[in-house]
Amino acid sequence: MAESPPLSGAKTGFIGGGNMAEAIIKGMLAGGTAAETILVAEPLQARRQQLADNYHVPTTAENSDVARACQTVILAVKPQQAASVCSSLERDITGEHLLVSIMAGVSCSTLEGFFSTPPRIVRVMPNTPALVLSAATATAAGRNATAEDLAAVETIFSLVGTCYRVDEKLMDAVTGLSGSGPAYVLTFIEALADGGVKNGIPREVALNLALQTVLGTAKLLAETGEHPGSLRDKVTSPGGTTIAGLHALEKGSFRATVMNAVEAATARSKELGK
Repeated sequence: MAESPPLSGAKTGFIGGGNMAEAIIKGMLAGGTAAETILVAEPLQARRQQLADNYHVPTTAENSDVARACQTVILAVKPQQAASVCSSLERDITGEHLLVSIMAGVSCSTLEGFFSTPPRIVRVMPNTPALVLSAATATAAGRNATAEDLAAVETIFSLVGTCYRVDEKLMDAVTGLSGSGPAYVLTFIEALADGGVKNGIPREVALNLALQTVLGTAKLLAETGEHPGSLRDKVTSPGGTTIAGLHALEKGSFRATVMNAVEAATARSKELGK
């Protein structure tokens, strides 16, 4: 399929066509949004072609095309690009626009400062499980955003997982917890599998056992609604194997290390916003 031209009828635009933008597009299409009402600005021609071929959405190389064609614009670029991208759109983005940012660390007030007539801004932090429509997402409204704006954004992001509304002051902590959290979980799965390999289990079997253990435990926790500690106690017999393993985790400061990881990522999110 040839690269599609911009459509003036497009209602939701993306500036940046990376993995997270693709995940959101996938969710929107699965939720019934018509492909022709989405417009994606992406500088790489090969990536534009890929998105057009896979999802039949119109694409463009120009960010300004999105700003001119769409009332809702989703900023899906790296936080380091915030100043250059927003400054280039200063004349095209107005108070009539709803600007949705998924950039880590960049506050609504910072974004508002790039425009002479600030748009309505909603800040969003999804995570990579959006690629399989299982994201954990938080939203926070800027000073000009309305309740209707926030509801509209939450409708979009609920198509790729679960959505939670928080005060903007908590968004850096959200970034440290759920935004970066998949990397912590993946590291744990890898380590769990390595433990199996160290004790003689073939690599492929160990990895599959570790993956299903994490997947099944998360499902059990979600479906029972019990506290994690309560469920843990049910599989921790006195003098048994599980308490021996938990003791080793405690000696290694497992919980404190995870908490430190969230704190470090939160601090980095704050740095990115400066």
